[in-house]
Formats: sequence, C-alpha cells, structure tokens
Amino acid sequence: MKSRVLTLVLLLLAPAVRAAELPALWAERLASVVAVEFYTESETERRPTVSYGTVIDRQGTIILPPIAVNPRLTPGQLKEFKVYRPGSAQGVAGVYLGQDALTGWHFVRAAASLARELAPITNFAAATRAEPALAEEVWGIGLRNKDEDFAPYLLVSRVALIQSLPQRTAVALQEVAGPGLPVFNRAGEFLGLAATSFGQSFVQFSRLDRSGAPVILVNVEESSAFQLAAEVLPHLGRVPANVFGRPLAWLGAHGLQPVDPEVAKFLRLDNQSAVVVSEVLEGSPAEQAGMKARDLILALDGQPLPRLKPDRVVAAYVEREVERRRPGEALALTVLRGEARLTLAVVLREEPRLMSEAERKYFDRIGLTAREFVYGDAIALRVKAATATGVIAHFVKPNGPAGVAGLRTDDWVKEIDGVPLTTFAAAAQQLAAIEADPQRPEFVLLVSRGGETAVLRIKLK
Repeated sequence: MKSRVLTLVLLLLAPAVRAAELPALWAERLASVVAVEFYTESETERRPTVSYGTVIDRQGTIILPPIAVNPRLTPGQLKEFKVYRPGSAQGVAGVYLGQDALTGWHFVRAAASLARELAPITNFAAATRAEPALAEEVWGIGLRNKDEDFAPYLLVSRVALIQSLPQRTAVALQEVAGPGLPVFNRAGEFLGLAATSFGQSFVQFSRLDRSGAPVILVNVEESSAFQLAAEVLPHLGRVPANVFGRPLAWLGAHGLQPVDPEVAKFLRLDNQSAVVVSEVLEGSPAEQAGMKARDLILALDGQPLPRLKPDRVVAAYVEREVERRRPGEALALTVLRGEARLTLAVVLREEPRLMSEAERKYFDRIGLTAREFVYGDAIALRVKAATATGVIAHFVKPNGPAGVAGLRTDDWVKEIDGVPLTTFAAAAQQLAAIEADPQRPEFVLLVSRGGETAVLRIKLK
C-alpha cells in the first residue's frame, strides 16, 4: 500500500518524467543517501545533531556538508555516531573520520552491516560530466526529521542559473534536495550535491516598523543550489587520514581581497583577475619566499587567475588552489609589486596547530574552559605568535563566577594572580589548584580584549 502511495505522489510531482522510470530510479538512488545522528558534548550540555549525507564508496563512507559540525567543536566532543537508512527507525554505529579542508566535507563511515545495503553515488555518475542545461528538469531527495523515521520525499525543479563561486554551482528555481544530498537529471544521472541553502531576501512592512529593512529567510532543510558533479566526483577520494584532516598545506598570505575594477583599470589589468595580499603572516612560506603586504597575486604556476564573478570569489579560488596541494609542494606565484612583475617560489608547509587541535580544560567551579593559545589566535589578536603567551577563554559559563566578573568568550588571559602564564600546562595547573581549594574566596585575572587590558576579580564565594 505504501509503495503505491509513493508511486502516485512521485507521478503527480514529476509529470515530465515517464511513469515507468521514476519509481525504479527513485528506489535505486535512495540507497545512496542516509541520515547521520551524533551527539555534541559541551561543557554544560549534551545535544543531539542530525545531518544528511551521501554514500561515496562500498565501504560505507559518507560525506556530510560543512555545516554539519560547529567549527568550534573538537572531534573529541562528537560522540555516538549512528547512521540511518531513509524510512528506518533503527540506526547502526558510525565512526567519524574527520574533515577535508578543500571540500569542507565531514567524513563518516557506517558499520559493515549497513554498508552492504548502501549504493555509492558513483554508481549513478554519467560517463561524461556535461553540465545541465538552463531550464533542464532536475530532481533530488529530501529527508524528514527523526520523529518521522527520516521519511524520504521527492523535490523537482528546473535549472535557473549556473555560476562559478568558485566551484561550478547550479541554482534551481526552487528547492531541489536537502543540503548534502544528491541531485539527478531525468535519466537518473548524478548531477551534483545540494549545497547550503541560499537565503532569500524579502522586504517586510508592518504598522510598527516601516523601515523596509530586508528580511533574510533560509530554508535549512532544503536547498535550491547544488555543486555540479565535476566539482564533486574528483574529490571523493579525499578521505581524511586523521580526524583533524592533516596534512594541511599552508601559504600564509592572509586577508586576500579582489582588486577593485577601477584600480585594476589604472594598473592596466583590464583582462586580468588579481587579488591583493592584506598581510603576510609571520614565519609563513609566503614570508620566506619574499612576499610583501599589498602584493597583487596574478597567477599560480604560470596560470593567470580566472575571471570570475562576483569578484570576491577569486580570493576563494586562490585559497582552494593552496588547499588542494600538500605540504612540501612548490608553488610559483606571479605577483605585481609596484610596476614590477615578480615570480616567487613558495614551498608550502604544514599549517600551524589549529584551534580544534588545541589543548583545553573546563573548570566547573570557576565556569571557564581555558584553551591553549594557537597561531590563529595570534592572527586574530594581531600579535607575534613567537612571543605570545597565555590562554584563551574558549567557553565562559553564563552566570558562573568568571562570567559574573565580566570574562567573555575569546578573551586572552595573560596572568593569574599576577603570575604570567607561559604555557597552557602552567595555566591549567594554576586553575586546577584554585578550583580544588574550597577555602579560596577569589582570584584575579589579567585579560586582554580588543587591544585593551583589564583586571578581573573572580569571586568564588
């Protein structure tokens, strides 16, 4: 009975697809999508999270979209992965493999018992990766919530626009699949993966507010945009070797910005894309190769930067070209400095320790998670990484002693009770001693925020 109802719904929603084909296409391709549930454990709560993913190989490897995991979380805070077939209330265990820097995908692997029931999306890839045509009919899969057993449903639309952002991305007239789920053509060939939903702008008027300020509405469960198969299939083998996604190539040219069209015209770069380097990071491969702030990057390995619209996506193109490489690889950068064109020979290195890799410890009585100071903090605070000490307030418990005293998340803690914090281990030891002393009434932190320094008195009693 259920299969008859599903067939009838599919025929009503997609009349352009021949009735004899769609149910069979649907049943086969449904085996390439799953729902993934896991728990995120923070200092004060344990919260379930559900994301939808696409199967990429016969080992049951699944890719989840970048938005599936909060970037402030560490892999150790992700617990109890379960993988569900659409329409099933029973999940099987899964293992988190890590995130790939280039694609942003999170990789999960399902237990072998379920992997045998799944179909890799490559089974449905066309022999050639031709782009869909404008106005071509496309269809994809959406999944309901867990309380509805992740019931699958059909979405159908037509291609309205194809653009390089910098990945080639199609935008349909309306939502065509859930984020991270596949999109197909009428023949059932894989066309791409639904991206994070695009926001739609509306102007709202009321008797109370006549400002006409736009309202942005985002459908988090469905998307009208999808990255084309040519942007997806070549990267399916980028399964992380570890949960932190290393190795990670590092250039160290920070704050890349597109060159303003008027400036480009003045510099006689009318037919040339370029990005300007805002800052060259301390000790980076870019610095060692002789790059300077305000250099204009014109080409990579002799290939001029592509003309992309909007201009801002050119910066993302350069960053992706670095991310697709590995530490130790050479990269020739053609830059414009003043009126001179120079070629800089850069040898990429391993990226410095990430925030997700930093040591951290939560002190419940104080209401504070102290985190190791890493290179990225030095960039954000605009200080020299080689000489920076102290720890970062990664989490401040609302209404806890530290929060009441005025400490905020991401504050830079430099001293405790007048003692400079030279290492994370020293800071953790000192905070642990304070936490363990029931007679301790208060202590003092020296913190920096926005370039200003303040002394905070933390009252424990």
